[in-house]
Amino acid sequence: MTAKKKSKTINKAERWQDVDVHELAQLEINQRLSTDEKVRLYTDMVRIRRFEGRSLRSYQAGKIGGFLHLYEGQEAVAVGTISLLGADDHVITAYRVHGHAIAVGMDPKPMMAEMYGKYTGCAKGKGGSMHMFAPDKNFWGGHGIVGGQIPLGTGLAFALKYQGKKGCCLAYMGDGAINQGAVHEAYNLAALWNLPVIFIIENNAYSMGTSQERSSAFPDCLAQRAEAYGMEWDTVNGNILYDVRAKTYEAIKRAHDESRPTVLEIFTYRYRGHSVADANAEKYRSKDEIIDYKDNKDPITLLRKQFIEEGVLTEEQAKEIDKAANEEANEAAEFAEKSPFPPAESILDDSYWSSDNKGQDPEIDELNQGRFVFEDGGIFDK
Repeated sequence: MTAKKKSKTINKAERWQDVDVHELAQLEINQRLSTDEKVRLYTDMVRIRRFEGRSLRSYQAGKIGGFLHLYEGQEAVAVGTISLLGADDHVITAYRVHGHAIAVGMDPKPMMAEMYGKYTGCAKGKGGSMHMFAPDKNFWGGHGIVGGQIPLGTGLAFALKYQGKKGCCLAYMGDGAINQGAVHEAYNLAALWNLPVIFIIENNAYSMGTSQERSSAFPDCLAQRAEAYGMEWDTVNGNILYDVRAKTYEAIKRAHDESRPTVLEIFTYRYRGHSVADANAEKYRSKDEIIDYKDNKDPITLLRKQFIEEGVLTEEQAKEIDKAANEEANEAAEFAEKSPFPPAESILDDSYWSSDNKGQDPEIDELNQGRFVFEDGGIFDK
């Protein structure tokens, strides 16, 4: 596929482009899916939805501090893209991270414990909602700086190419991050060095709280900026799992076979505000808009209907999946409740190499004694 040329303006009304789901279902990449694999994909989307709902309840109860960015409404993006990855493919994303974490196979219990700030959390209580990592699953977070993960994802792709591995990196960002300078620097290097990276714009239309039309200059769509760097690009209906898989597959194949980057703009939507602290979530968009999405474009509802039509799923099975996902989310919250907070003596652990490896190099020990000086003048010395 060659880089797309300017065709027409994709305005707000057209962003949910019509796709033929039955035609997409016949594509080889979707035909490969067994019945069990399809049920697993649907289940993971439901698990994300229920985990996020339970996280919200815990936040409202004062159990979770800081920010909480929920993924409700965007489930088909993470599950559809990540379902195609192999052993040498990597994932990095921003702060709306829980959906991707579950999609790569992270256990919801340490995820929830991390949000509670507990020692059993996936980052031992030091990362919180925005910073979740699973190196054993090639999952590199979870980053709070807008667009900051994109150069890191480009670096992961560089490492894969340098090591001669047939892999790629999926680097996710929101539509607001596209205007960060670091993103364009990463685009430039990816194109210049032919890196196997796929830049995925999860376009939920509002950045933090300003519509795309008011915040970004674009001729047709945000992905089309890739043409300035000679990169391939495409747009995707993020409500349709089959479309997400089909377009992502093409990008992964390009990365694996040609070591070429791609920009994918996946149109999606979030039910909640930018974060739970976003008090204006229903002021910059109408309630009717949110209701229309839930009634007509919800990715879980659409996939359930499709799989029931295919004979893959029954209504009874769907109810059982939902029940099990609810139980899993509640068990994660119970695990977090019962878990201990980090001990004071662990405050420097996993923060400084010199602290974790004290005694290995006397010269480094002399320069950096692994001390933390508190504001009141006290010193905590390991």
